[in-house]
Amino acid sequence: MSIESGSTGNAPAVRFAPSPTGDLHLGHAFSAGYAAQRGGDLGARFLIRIEDIDRGRSRPEFIDRNLEDLAWLGLVSEGEVWRQSGRMVVYRQALERLDGQGVLYPCFCTRADIRREIEAMGGAPQDHVGHVYSGKCRHLSAMERQDRIGRGDPYAIRLDGGRALDLSGPLTWTDVTHGTFAVDLSALGDFVVARKDTPTSYHLAVTVDDAAQGVVRVTRGEDLLSSTPAHRLLQALLGLDVPVWDHHLLVVDDDGRRLAKRLGSPSLRDMREAGLSPQSVLETAAARAIGRAAN
Repeated sequence: MSIESGSTGNAPAVRFAPSPTGDLHLGHAFSAGYAAQRGGDLGARFLIRIEDIDRGRSRPEFIDRNLEDLAWLGLVSEGEVWRQSGRMVVYRQALERLDGQGVLYPCFCTRADIRREIEAMGGAPQDHVGHVYSGKCRHLSAMERQDRIGRGDPYAIRLDGGRALDLSGPLTWTDVTHGTFAVDLSALGDFVVARKDTPTSYHLAVTVDDAAQGVVRVTRGEDLLSSTPAHRLLQALLGLDVPVWDHHLLVVDDDGRRLAKRLGSPSLRDMREAGLSPQSVLETAAARAIGRAAN
């Protein structure tokens, strides 16, 4: 079984991949503009990909709104706009390949269960990547797993990081700013690659799609720096091409908080309606990031 890699040809690419859970804000403008600029420097195509695997939060109407805002900024995909919700068959193939290597197991623990376990051990919740999972369900017997699945218990599918690294051997990954790192899963633990009703997770989908679209430089915010070891490991297990990463600074508000849809950060649409020009929006976004670097 083969997982598509570079299926769009040999033309190198960079990408911007928003989730359609709300309108875009200044942080998105900076990230998209950064990707396009880096793509231009490399002679690579600029692609837009819609990451809409979160069925509970993604909204179809925001896809059109996000694309309209990006086009207003002068950022248009130089190829088909992929929607991850239409690629579940490909993700399932990747998941089956991982399962064939014996590196997956079902996990019946909820986020609340994991949080309580960490707190009981005297630990503290980790950052956005999630809580570091102890591997409790890794030790369940095959019979107990099947019994719980048969009862209809909800579950996620996790990758056994230790076994996976034994298969892959030592791995490294390189960021153009931060340098080269050895793959270390201590901040991630056995991360989730799929759920009961969805044959993928962010980690799996983004890894498969970047390879399939010929992405040679993965540009994204520095908040995702700690996710990269998971993606490098999945590339090794699936036999996918390895890009270089470029994690850029985040745009923050006047109080130093990261911009976020859930916090009600001013949207690009609001700025458009206020009469701001695309150039002024991009310059403001860049100035906030550069100002943060200077501080």
